[in-house]
Amino acid sequence: LFGLSMDYEVFLVSRIREEYVRTGDARGAVRTGVGAIGKVIVAAGIIMGVVFWAFVLGDDRTVKAFGVGLGVAILVDALVVRMILVPAVMHLLGRKAWYIPRWLDRALPALTIEPEEHDAAATAEEHDEEPDEDRTPVPVG
Repeated sequence: LFGLSMDYEVFLVSRIREEYVRTGDARGAVRTGVGAIGKVIVAAGIIMGVVFWAFVLGDDRTVKAFGVGLGVAILVDALVVRMILVPAVMHLLGRKAWYIPRWLDRALPALTIEPEEHDAAATAEEHDEEPDEDRTPVPVG
């Protein structure tokens, strides 16, 4: 249950972060991020809830109890915690939600999924090509 919950959280916060980095608008990024990935999280939570509830069809009472408990827990987590509480807190915090101390920011590696625009131009120059200005990066995942 914890692993599934973390997957949903990573999908959600990654999308919100992408939008925040692109626009600089923290509250708008939350709205856009939830709008973009919210349907996927809700659908995945419902699917996993149904899968866990299928355990009720078995003969063992213990398995039935786990099925009902995990099914309810995943739905509460996906629908209430990930789709209501986390975005609400991030919206209330605004830019403060992305605060990181300078010393920690310097210590952490700068990881990104998508290449920066100047990287694409530099790669094209290395291969004696014209950089494609109309090309927009395709998000991974």
